[in-house]
Amino acid sequence: MKSASHKPGTPDLPVTFADIKRAAETLKGAVINTDFDMSRTLGEMFEAEVWLKFENLQFTAAYKERGALNKLASLTGKERACGVIAMSAGNHAQGVAYHARRLGIPATIVMPSATPTVKVENTRKLGAKVILEGASFEDASAFALTYGAGHRLTFIHPFDDAAVIAGQGTVALEMLAAVPSLDTLVVPIGGGGLISGVAIAAKAINPKIRIIGVEAQLYPSMLNAIKGSKLPVGGDTLAEGIAVTTPGKITRPIIEALVDDIVLVSEADLERAVTLLITIEKTVVEGAGAAGLAALIMDPRRYHGHKVGLILCGGNIDTRLLASVLTRELAREGRLSRLAIDIPDRPGQLAKVAGVIGGAGANVVEVYHQRVFTDVPAKGTELHLVIETRDALHLDGVVAALREAGYTVVHKGSGNGPR
Repeated sequence: MKSASHKPGTPDLPVTFADIKRAAETLKGAVINTDFDMSRTLGEMFEAEVWLKFENLQFTAAYKERGALNKLASLTGKERACGVIAMSAGNHAQGVAYHARRLGIPATIVMPSATPTVKVENTRKLGAKVILEGASFEDASAFALTYGAGHRLTFIHPFDDAAVIAGQGTVALEMLAAVPSLDTLVVPIGGGGLISGVAIAAKAINPKIRIIGVEAQLYPSMLNAIKGSKLPVGGDTLAEGIAVTTPGKITRPIIEALVDDIVLVSEADLERAVTLLITIEKTVVEGAGAAGLAALIMDPRRYHGHKVGLILCGGNIDTRLLASVLTRELAREGRLSRLAIDIPDRPGQLAKVAGVIGGAGANVVEVYHQRVFTDVPAKGTELHLVIETRDALHLDGVVAALREAGYTVVHKGSGNGPR
């Protein structure tokens, strides 16, 4: 990546600061200027001034509306009459569907077959024709291009389009208008549309501002492209909104010129970030939307003393998946744990165990007996319990109390290893 002093708006970049300012005028009144608030609690946690841009509060719960509307507004009358087609895992789909309906433009959306149900249904409710096709982003994109050409539909690319990039850049205009003193922006990278627009706008306003891109560790495609690395790409990530295997052709040179660094975040950090935003900020974000905060979790020292802007770029997460993420985080914190206890298979034994656990101040959440698939004697049983404790230290106390009562206890897992 080039120096941050590279001047935006030069001829080698396909989008200029003027393009982004024009996009802001196009979007005015049709897209929400979302809240941009400082989080005192996160600031204390990371010893930094942390500001959150709540793009998850757009009508379709994602920033993608901005680029979609800017592109749709640029179409000719003939193009509008024929209709548009887009390929998206969800947020771009909903942005295109919503604003196409507003503008009276027929919309067809192609989505990968594994797209979360909540995103598929929300897109249909917004009036678009939805086609589920392809196991990957690339497969779905290839189908959309072929289908669109055959039906004379204008393709609205989710990131590799100058008008789309300009629309996404309006996020940075709003952030820096509200807090001009920001010195660092941490931005998720999928195909690169958001960070490209943000970098162009931010560097034009403040050439010294630091732009950090964030990719899921399973999908380091832009990092590989720019740094020449060959890290493996693929897998099931919580951040499916940025799970892109091939980076954009338009976005790559912008990122290479203006973005100061790209970091990778683990699935555990993404899960913790989603949980923190719910528990601290009382706001729901999807994995991609939490990627910026995950970067702070991964390397907090990098941001100490800085004024950091994070973009909560989307909030469309499947409720079942969200429940799983929250429960898994409880386990990692030692607040939800699974124990196996050898007991005699006689009446009253469960009550005795429950008494010890209750006496230690813990709560039994689930219980079952394992009599067949176990090595305990035939007159015994293996009691499996899920218990709720205050934290890992409290869990240690409960296990100690059970052992003092004469029970053999095996800690089956809470994300903290055996005890």
